Amino acid sequence: MLAYSRWQVAVIIAICLAGLATLAPNFFSRETVEKFPSWLPSKQLSLGLDLQGGAHLLFEVDTNAVIKDRLEAITDDVRTALRPKDATRIDYSRMRVDGTSVRFDLVNPADRDRAMTALKGLISQTVSGLGAGGPDLEIKSEGDRGIQVSMTDAAIESRKRSAVDQSIEIVRRRVDELGTKETSIQKQGADRILVQVPGVQDVSELVSTINTTAQMSFRMVDLTASVDEALRGRVPVGSEILDAMTPEQGEQTKYLVRKRVLVSGDSLVDAQPSFHDGQPVVSFRFDSAGGKRFAEATRSNVGRPFAIVLDNKVISAPRINEPILGGSGQISGNFTVESANKLAVLLRAGALPAPLKILEQRTIGPDLGADSVAAGKLATIIGTVAVIVFMVVYYGWFGMVANIALVFNIVLLLGALSVLGATLTLPGIAGIVLTIGVAVDANVLMYERMREEVRNGKTPVAAAEAGFSRVMMTLWDTSITHLISAGIMFELGGGPVRGFAVTLSIGVITSLFTAVCITRLIVSEWVHRVRPKVLPI
Repeated sequence: MLAYSRWQVAVIIAICLAGLATLAPNFFSRETVEKFPSWLPSKQLSLGLDLQGGAHLLFEVDTNAVIKDRLEAITDDVRTALRPKDATRIDYSRMRVDGTSVRFDLVNPADRDRAMTALKGLISQTVSGLGAGGPDLEIKSEGDRGIQVSMTDAAIESRKRSAVDQSIEIVRRRVDELGTKETSIQKQGADRILVQVPGVQDVSELVSTINTTAQMSFRMVDLTASVDEALRGRVPVGSEILDAMTPEQGEQTKYLVRKRVLVSGDSLVDAQPSFHDGQPVVSFRFDSAGGKRFAEATRSNVGRPFAIVLDNKVISAPRINEPILGGSGQISGNFTVESANKLAVLLRAGALPAPLKILEQRTIGPDLGADSVAAGKLATIIGTVAVIVFMVVYYGWFGMVANIALVFNIVLLLGALSVLGATLTLPGIAGIVLTIGVAVDANVLMYERMREEVRNGKTPVAAAEAGFSRVMMTLWDTSITHLISAGIMFELGGGPVRGFAVTLSIGVITSLFTAVCITRLIVSEWVHRVRPKVLPI
């Protein structure tokens, strides 16, 4: 039937009013919208990088650093395996890193079998996209005394892939912590990351925040030798000399610190800037496992200093006066309010697994974005006017009905983009213009069907009913195929392509709604009220 029930009419009107309400905030400034009551819609269209300007950065992940760190860890594991506390030690010499292998010589060739057995315990399985990817280490004997522990190709590939994926997530967290929105962070190639942040004109702080490694660890200060003795070349085995980080005073002091990590920054669950004795500090809290390790470490080292190390620099080295059992503590280090807040942001976001090298750094000015917005508005207005004129000229009064539906189509489309917080890009504007062009397609199909029914001698009411009912299946088919195409573009495309896909998807849905509901409702009311003897189409 052509007519709608009362509740159906109420739902259609409610949806149209909701579209107008969600679109309205875009006609006010942000300052005015922020003063709206909480029950009023207040979301505005978010403009992408190409419309409001911003920062465009291309990073390369130094995956070789990840492999280097892994080889250092394997070296420590090999030393520990050969010299357990509860068994006879296996003496070795000339342990070194060679390419992607760790090599050493046994002092006594008779220890070969025991050494191979102990080292096999270090082998674990790599993880690939399909599950277990094979062993991560390969152990070989070389001659009478030599033993080689090598990373497998699967392990190297897995480490590099994991480092890039983890870097993307860390970069995303850090940018989000800055409060920026509509950020596009994508993987490019095997080891590159593209970052686009709209609205940012000074990229130096953004680059600094993203590119800081922020690798935090808690270690013991080595008191078996003085710093001066270590600087003269007598560094105890298992220790290293680290610079102190004194951001305010610029002093450069040295600390002799054990390499063994008591608790790593991976166990941090929260970090916040705060004040202690009037000085800015950073309060942190571990997870349960990290809290237990921290409590055990502080319990067994009361009276000794421990170092809080960030990116191989000692932030502070307080003395443990009593066990810290609550799983939380504070970092002090001559911070300013800004530096304490920045450190807290970096610690909350986590550590980068590898350094990032900037390959490309560009700033897109807002003037270029303004030109794009103006061009998009002009194209939208021209497209809308052209469609309206054509429909009126070709279909007369029924063309006006289609134009009313077209206006509500644009209102619902822009309102939906505002509510969903979708980012409007230049391709998105192209999607809106395209949606306007094809929005009246459904009306054209229905009107042409009505003309056929009129020529076949049907009454106006019967012709109108046939025009709407017999093209429904065609409308659904075309809409579904458009949505499938848009879904594929969204899944496989980048930021601008995704913006186009989102705009196109919403446009398809609103076009279907306005054609099936609004046009049909207006025509239905007109036919039943006027009772025309001839359809003016």
